[in-house]
Amino acid sequence: MWTFSNPVKVQFGVDVIDSIGDIIAGCPYCLVTYDEPFFADISQRIARLAGAPALTINNISPNPDFITLRSSCKQLQESTSQPTLIVAVGGGSVIDAAKVLSSGGNGFDPVQSFLETGNNVGELTTIPLIAVPTTAGTGSEVTSWATVWDTEGNRKHSLARPELYPSHAVVDPNLMCGMPRTLTVNTGLDALSHALESIWNKNSNPVSTNFAVNAANEILEWLPKLADDLTNITLRERIARAALFAGFAFSNTKTALAHSLSYPITLQHDIPHGLACSFSLAMVMRSVTGFSESCDEGLRRIFGQDLEAGADRLEEFLVNLGVSVNKAEYGVSDEEWRSMIDAALAGERGRNFIGSRDRVYEVFG
Repeated sequence: MWTFSNPVKVQFGVDVIDSIGDIIAGCPYCLVTYDEPFFADISQRIARLAGAPALTINNISPNPDFITLRSSCKQLQESTSQPTLIVAVGGGSVIDAAKVLSSGGNGFDPVQSFLETGNNVGELTTIPLIAVPTTAGTGSEVTSWATVWDTEGNRKHSLARPELYPSHAVVDPNLMCGMPRTLTVNTGLDALSHALESIWNKNSNPVSTNFAVNAANEILEWLPKLADDLTNITLRERIARAALFAGFAFSNTKTALAHSLSYPITLQHDIPHGLACSFSLAMVMRSVTGFSESCDEGLRRIFGQDLEAGADRLEEFLVNLGVSVNKAEYGVSDEEWRSMIDAALAGERGRNFIGSRDRVYEVFG
């Protein structure tokens, strides 16, 4: 038995951002975005289409943490304009921060308490959210959780509530044409990780696997071409759709071992998320091959019948994009690596992984 569910209404295509006025429909909205000229231009476009925002929160930084999110929630809580809708324009960090704001209408304290203890859910708010992603990678526009970082406590949290699914995802590949190569590659690798991690996953199902296979095939074929042709709107559209499909896949499965490994690498070594969660993908694939027929079947639809050769192809793909598959190049020692593997396998995401501990240790070294 299996189920698949995703309530987000997706509008996809070049210049689909022009539909935002009809979606907002005159509601007083809080615009959440980055304080950068590129996003100011998009914000002005939205204001022309939907009217000026009742409130703008633009103090968002990559990997949103307790400190900045507390300030953001305070702005929302103290606002006299009382927005009834949140519009998030940006990458995964902006959309994740907007989900915290959706929950944090009463301030950040209830959110922090919920993250740390699971308590105070009754004090959380649920402000409807429209997600307008400007990168192709995180899939946050179609998931019901947000990654929240406690940098002072050296911890990563997941804010997970069914109410956090955006009501709409407005995915316009044209908004992604200004993204530089490094960000394009890193976010594309994050999407590839979402796709593969949803296949070697205890929560996988035929629908999620179909989304994942499509996404992975598209990314493997087209991301290297996009990396060399950043203004090609056709390639942007393909990768944006692939990232969206990967988002649908892991919206039902969550991630697994590679993501669980990535969090301390990002926290402790300041490695961007897309790199941190993708450099181990070939190792994870080698460790899980032959463990589950349904997983192998999904992987064969991507890599062909010889999965050992497929793992080599995956590693070559990463290296050709400039991604080292050597942990030492990320500043991780052998001793730290063993500790990270233990913690990753024991973590919530690691427990989604279908493979065996012994095989992981055999492959990972």
